[in-house]
Amino acid sequence: MTALEARESTSGPTAALAAYVAELRFDDLDARTVHRAKSHLLDGIGAILGGANQEVTDIAERAASRSGGSGTVPVAGRRLPNDLLTAAFLHGAAAHGLELDDGYRAGSVHPGSVVVPALLAAGFTSAASGRQALVALVAGYEAMCRLAAACHPRSRWRGFHNTSTTGVFGAASVWSALCGFSPKLVEAAYGIAASTASGLFTFLDGGDVKRLHPGFATRSGLFAGILAEEGLASPPGVLESPNGFFHAYAGDGNGEIDYAALDIMSIGPGSPHAITECYIKPYACCRHIHSPIDAVLDMRLRDGLTADAVRSIQIGTYRVATAHDLREWESFTTAQMSIPFVVASALRHGEIDLDHFSKECREDSETAALADRISVSVDAACDDDYPRTRSAVVTAETTDGRRIERRVDEPLGSPANQVDDDALLGKFLKLADPVLGTASATRVADTVMSLEVLDDIRPMVEALARPL
Repeated sequence: MTALEARESTSGPTAALAAYVAELRFDDLDARTVHRAKSHLLDGIGAILGGANQEVTDIAERAASRSGGSGTVPVAGRRLPNDLLTAAFLHGAAAHGLELDDGYRAGSVHPGSVVVPALLAAGFTSAASGRQALVALVAGYEAMCRLAAACHPRSRWRGFHNTSTTGVFGAASVWSALCGFSPKLVEAAYGIAASTASGLFTFLDGGDVKRLHPGFATRSGLFAGILAEEGLASPPGVLESPNGFFHAYAGDGNGEIDYAALDIMSIGPGSPHAITECYIKPYACCRHIHSPIDAVLDMRLRDGLTADAVRSIQIGTYRVATAHDLREWESFTTAQMSIPFVVASALRHGEIDLDHFSKECREDSETAALADRISVSVDAACDDDYPRTRSAVVTAETTDGRRIERRVDEPLGSPANQVDDDALLGKFLKLADPVLGTASATRVADTVMSLEVLDDIRPMVEALARPL
């Protein structure tokens, strides 16, 4: 039975998703899916390397060391190896550290920051082949994307961060696929993983805990798989149970949603595999801000709009995005989450890069003055289209009386407006070169993009660590 046949023959969302993961084989993956999987793996590794030496990753490694973490699993961008779960945790913290990780619009989730970290650690431990790694990657993305799409946006309004709450299932799926679990054993892993799901949107209030959310999910999901393999009994049907994941994290609309009847494999766009509908970020900030960025950059290029000529900028967008109308950006995290700050920075500098979130840029008075002239509100049409699109209507009024308007429905990096292979490689090398050096980074990229021919991915994972 193939994975596609399994999804059609199994009832109940937990059993259906478990069957998909258990039955998925490399031959089920068409050429487009394989290419997208390798692209997202490369992008995820780049995000890990880029965030490997940030302060949050340093703190996480020190804390792990104090708690006794040590081992032989390489940690990308770090010098010291660690145990399986700690290596996965550090990978996850690094991957989400710079807001450069990929995402899935329909679920407002960042699967690469959980699934890629889990794969690097678990794939090394299991001596996975390239084909096994690609299957596990696709399986992990499928679990996270479908579950997040089923919960969103209700989970967001309940205060939960889908990347970490659904991430435990993504990591458990990676372990399950690599270990060849049966459908029942995958379901057992899910039953355990569900009780570890966590992650709140309090990061909008400040602090850096958001960076650790994928790390928590990666570690917990892999450990759930190990516990299931060791025989720990777990509750069945954990997704659709009246006491289960969907009811806790998404609610049931006062009894209006029958989760037991949910066809989980049809939730959200992307067929036959959700990874083909994930986006890759061109800008180092929250994805909800990318459409306004594209709009003002286009105005700058085509209409000659400059910051000093702006009387006002009105941004109309969907309701979820308006939660990012943050008017304080003292920290790196809050700056990357703030629509006014990011849009003002993009117009002033003609781009958005990591350097534009430095302390100096956050304290720049001209950027702050421009941000004060930017307003954010709900646009009814954009809100109606969400999450099918992440739209924004941006209107700039200038001091000389011009009115310039742009509507962006598909920001750069989306499946309908893809970052091409050359741009993807350029992004990866920019993040990897400072860590690995140009020659090594180029070899890693070549290896990833020919992953299906590898008999063992361990040398590739070892090449991601800094030398001792």
